[in-house]
Amino acid sequence: MKKGWFLLLIALIVVLFVLNLLLGTVKIPVTDVLGILISGGSESYSSVFSNIIWSSRVPQALTALMAGAGLAVSGLQMQTVFRNPLAGPSVLGISNGASLGVALVVLMSGSLGGVALSRLGYLGDVAMSVAAIVGALAVMGLIVWVAQRIEGNVTLLIIGVMIGYLANAIIGVLKFFSNEEDIKAYVVWGLGSFARVSGDQMVLFVVLMAILLPLSMLLVKTMNLLLLGDAYAKNLGLNIQRSRSLVILSSGVLVAIVTAYCGPIMFIGLAVPHLARALFRTSDHRILMPATMLAGGGLALLCNLIARMPGFEGALPVNSVTALVGAPVIAAVLFRKS
Repeated sequence: MKKGWFLLLIALIVVLFVLNLLLGTVKIPVTDVLGILISGGSESYSSVFSNIIWSSRVPQALTALMAGAGLAVSGLQMQTVFRNPLAGPSVLGISNGASLGVALVVLMSGSLGGVALSRLGYLGDVAMSVAAIVGALAVMGLIVWVAQRIEGNVTLLIIGVMIGYLANAIIGVLKFFSNEEDIKAYVVWGLGSFARVSGDQMVLFVVLMAILLPLSMLLVKTMNLLLLGDAYAKNLGLNIQRSRSLVILSSGVLVAIVTAYCGPIMFIGLAVPHLARALFRTSDHRILMPATMLAGGGLALLCNLIARMPGFEGALPVNSVTALVGAPVIAAVLFRKS
């Protein structure tokens, strides 16, 4: 039964990936899409179609696939560490740290430098990505340091939430003193998008995620032991504080990289682990980790497809679509728990 679900998830990912290449505001015949992919964009096909496929749709689909998988795994790790079904990748304020880093760069660039970062094109995108990574890693470093010095999960959770509130407060102050163009650039970044990554950035993002996701699988045994409770895990020889710090570090790095490249993507990390548990009916992370990875990638591809459906001018914000998909899942979990 479990093998059947895995095969179904893989088949869905393949179908959704192909649909992401076929559908969009510009209609491209199926034969042309297949020909462009097989030929690598040779001159025998329309240069416009070839450019759309290789410069827009393929990078978007790959980014959505890897980002969805990363956020889903991060959410599973957070829910396991805190043994809380409503814990997500942003629960410790790491996403807020990334947002604060971007806010400091974007909202202060016009006020101090006199030039809005949004006008700098590729250089501005790189600056925002670097700022998001620095902000997220700074908060994650603080959380890991705190995790090594306190034992209670609830205390750590409260500290993470407070860090998130503090970051949002600073962002609010920066918005108040910033000009309209900088605020708009920051708001657009905060809506989330898989279309922001292209070219060398996309290659680097895919390579980083292809390294981080298999590394996260090394924590499967640790996460299974954490599910047993601190006392039982200690009796089995597990160092609780070190193990918790490693899982938080893994989750935080995944969130930091995805947020830096795609903006803060909501609900995927929160909802997908519940979908995987419902499908596979197990708490064994040897099954849940790859299942969550596949389901997260598939759901992100679906959300990206809905955001770019024909009939829409441009693309809808990804966070609007992920909320429409994720919110019912969370509501169902709450009803089932009650």
